[in-house]
Amino acid sequence: MKTLKYLMLFLFLGTLTLACSDDKDDPYEESNPLEEFTLLATVEANGHALEMYSQGPSLITGYNAFAFRLRNAEGAYVDNPSVSWMPVMHMMDREHSCPKSALVPGDDPTVVEGYAVFQMPGNADEYWDITFNYTLGGEAYTATQRITVALPADGLRQVNAFAGSDGVRYILAMMPMTPEVKVNDFGAVLFRMENMMSFPVVENYTVGIDPRMPGMGNHSSPNNEDLVFDPLSDSYNGKLSLTMTGYWKVNLQLFSASGELLAGEAVTEENEASSLYFELEF
Repeated sequence: MKTLKYLMLFLFLGTLTLACSDDKDDPYEESNPLEEFTLLATVEANGHALEMYSQGPSLITGYNAFAFRLRNAEGAYVDNPSVSWMPVMHMMDREHSCPKSALVPGDDPTVVEGYAVFQMPGNADEYWDITFNYTLGGEAYTATQRITVALPADGLRQVNAFAGSDGVRYILAMMPMTPEVKVNDFGAVLFRMENMMSFPVVENYTVGIDPRMPGMGNHSSPNNEDLVFDPLSDSYNGKLSLTMTGYWKVNLQLFSASGELLAGEAVTEENEASSLYFELEF
């Protein structure tokens, strides 16, 4: 009887070991740290694969958060990948880039992340692509991927490209948020156009905000705070008070570090909106 018990125990342990072994057939099968992101494309080049993700379901004009993972020739994800990028808009008569951040390490060691601000959509004849430069095993590689950038599905403005009274061209984009009936944290990023391929961050300016509801007598709201520069995030942060659901136009004014008005107009009885604005509807 003892022999039978030992035999049954041996068979059980053997079955358990086989089941555990089957679960690990793919040594590169791992939990995905970007499962809440959207996989836009897998760029296959040089025997490697660069996975491109976005925080939103698609790429739109305005602020877009990205994340990337790199697989080596054996299919394994690379820890602390060294990757840089350059988005380029190919127009009929010229090419230009857009404001973008450096790609920095994410929470997972296989992830690098950053953001880009697309100031215009693509179309049938004009398109965006991204060129990646990365280093693997001490060798430098390049890969390019065409991307689709469209206007937001709701048609609301999230980015302004404009010339200031100082003759400088600026790009001002709203950072993603989920608006609620309360005083919301509110942020934006601001860049200047140095040339067609370079858009440095603008520091220490002020973005005045004046939210209004055009469909409700153009009323405003209390307890708003203008956006001021945060050097830790290279963004402008303030408070946006939304007192009810519906369509809001956030009128904007841009002031230099010395307080000079560079763009945008104050809302008055004679002037019901600024030429610079963001839009929200919820």
